[in-house]
Amino acid sequence: MAHPTQLGLQDAASPVMEELLHFHDHALMIVFLISTLVLYIIVAMVSTKLTNKYILDSQEIEIIWTILPAVVLILIALPSLRILYLMDEINDPHITIKAMGHQWYWSYEYTDYEDLGFDSYMIPTQDLTPGQFRLLEADHRMVVPLDSPIRVLVSAEDVLHSWAVPALGVKMDAVPGRLNQTAFVTSRPGVFYGQCSEICGANHSFMPIVVEVVPLEHFENWSSFMLQDA
Repeated sequence: MAHPTQLGLQDAASPVMEELLHFHDHALMIVFLISTLVLYIIVAMVSTKLTNKYILDSQEIEIIWTILPAVVLILIALPSLRILYLMDEINDPHITIKAMGHQWYWSYEYTDYEDLGFDSYMIPTQDLTPGQFRLLEADHRMVVPLDSPIRVLVSAEDVLHSWAVPALGVKMDAVPGRLNQTAFVTSRPGVFYGQCSEICGANHSFMPIVVEVVPLEHFENWSSFMLQDA
């Protein structure tokens, strides 16, 4: 998860997020080179009185500064389109989970099971145990198996919400009356945190999302326990 004074993005926990991190670094380097070139030109024009008629009026240089931006845009667009296709829907997910946004909590329903569903509320600060994170811990975590394609159906019951987990590269709006879909595959076990990313009211930042990724055997034990407890 993110920590104080962190400059970059969170470490990736899914292949899609790894691609997004690479694309971020790729685009940032292009922006850095463009900014450096523009700054050099500004400083050069301000600090010298020399002029060159071939720069002030030249068809060749006009052709260059017309084609060069187009090439730069292509270098940015091609990786972006590739990631868009990678983020497309999964045709054969192992598990489908319905995440419903409420004021001010999330409810989860594992649609592949008959009676596996629960509400996920934020743990109040006074109830936190040592090692738990303030405003990020939930009383029930969304548990998913490792290395399995997971489809998440996102909707809301009252106002706009947004289901987002940065480490997984997932962010999907929850709209009342509409069923949106996102998907992810986790590449390592762990606990990953997110929050409602839509300004849906006074307490939208108190709707934490906690995704716990465990091996398949542990997930089967957890689901059996939850079904027996229900």
